[in-house]
Amino acid sequence: MDNNEHEHVIEVTDLRRVYGGGFEAVRGISFHVDRGEVFALLGTNGAGKTSTVEVLEGLARPASGRVRVLGHDPYEERSAVRPWTGVMLQEGGFPSELTVAETARMWAGCVSRARPPEEALELVGLERRADVRVKQLSGGERRRLDLALAVLGRPEVLFLDEPTTGLDAEGRHDTWELVRALRDGGTTVLLTTHYLEEAEDLADRLAIMREGRIAATGTPAEVTAAQPSRISFRLPDGYFLGDLPPLGELGVTGHEVDGRVVRLRTRELQRAATGLLVWAERAGIELRNLDVRSASLEEAFLGIAREKEKEEVAA
Repeated sequence: MDNNEHEHVIEVTDLRRVYGGGFEAVRGISFHVDRGEVFALLGTNGAGKTSTVEVLEGLARPASGRVRVLGHDPYEERSAVRPWTGVMLQEGGFPSELTVAETARMWAGCVSRARPPEEALELVGLERRADVRVKQLSGGERRRLDLALAVLGRPEVLFLDEPTTGLDAEGRHDTWELVRALRDGGTTVLLTTHYLEEAEDLADRLAIMREGRIAATGTPAEVTAAQPSRISFRLPDGYFLGDLPPLGELGVTGHEVDGRVVRLRTRELQRAATGLLVWAERAGIELRNLDVRSASLEEAFLGIAREKEKEEVAA
């Protein structure tokens, strides 16, 4: 299938999804995912992530708005889209009495352009568990099997819903490496995850959802740039906050003091850190426990959650 004319492999415009009783789970969101890109959809439980992904997978019809995957409506033109997509749900439902190899062979008969089942199992590190029954697998091994079946059909578009839940650190790292390899091979990946480190490490771009809307979108660096950087240190005995250079001149936008520990917030990290260190050098003092760091995706995520809490309090 030649889809090179579609720069945006996934296009979502003003998507709304409404459940029975009138509950609006997705409230008019728009975003796109380019070919060979990893796009992460983040949000707390109930933010609308899964409701969005189900529409993209063709499992549900939108209440309104426009959705295109590989240039087609995934619900109305499912036969044109499904052979080119792979889906890893939050929880698989495979026959427990089949072995891992039997399950992979069964699934290979249901997808187009299937790679050898043995190859798919090797990709996720299950080749040595091929003769084990599904019911005997650990939770992490079942997630590996879910992933193997999702990539079995050599998908152009891969949907991963919480792909590393239940995996240990090694399994999570191996999954990240596989996702990177698939992306480098041209596969477009849309994933949901509760692990912010995972999104920050894997995603080329991301969107953070809150109450059915997109609260922030961009590259991980762009999203985190909206949050201030932090500097913390312990003042020597005999020195106090007022002994520091004027905080405004350092580009500091906020501060906290806890005993001898000072925490500064700034959007001009280099300026603030340089001014502080020059002052300490001239004063001949050591700033113990000095910690200088840019904002993280976790802080951006929590900042959006706190905005919701402030809105609820104000209401």
